[in-house]
Amino acid sequence: MAIKIFIDQGHNPSGSPNAGAEGNGLFEQDITYNVGKYLESMLKNDPRFEVKVSRDNPDTVLGTSNSTSLAARVNSANSWRADYFLSIHVNASTNNSANGTECYVYSQDSKAYYLATAILNSIVSDLGTKNNGVMIRPSLYVLRKTNMPAALIELAYLTNYADSIKLKDDQYKFASAIYQGILDYFKFS
Repeated sequence: MAIKIFIDQGHNPSGSPNAGAEGNGLFEQDITYNVGKYLESMLKNDPRFEVKVSRDNPDTVLGTSNSTSLAARVNSANSWRADYFLSIHVNASTNNSANGTECYVYSQDSKAYYLATAILNSIVSDLGTKNNGVMIRPSLYVLRKTNMPAALIELAYLTNYADSIKLKDDQYKFASAIYQGILDYFKFS
């Protein structure tokens, strides 16, 4: 039976509630949408997986506020009965030197923690970003309210110039690294 993976492309389009961060001419919601669609395509082409995304097209708006947007994503994953939930994000900081990749999970020593670790290691290896680790964040809505192991992936910092070039030019490579991390976690070749 195929493993069901729900991909949440973080945030809504510009000008709508729950739009993402901006930096170096880039918009978080555009990057997360594209990386999510590339990842969806990779998983769809692998018969071991079934996949669903939160945003089918770049103009999809989920909810009418931050809280209803997050609830719509979680409710969709829960009602589909996903086996795993991956929320794709891009980081930002007022400190332009902040850089690298990190993941957030609800608890340590969990399926989500080990999946996030495999994905993080794959991104760092393939894209050469700094490894900021897997952090425990039980307060995050999408980690708290999902009925399945959930990981939030912060690909890199769009407010850091070097990271922003990768986020602009290597979106397919980010998706491929996440896919490889998933395969590593399941010990698939």
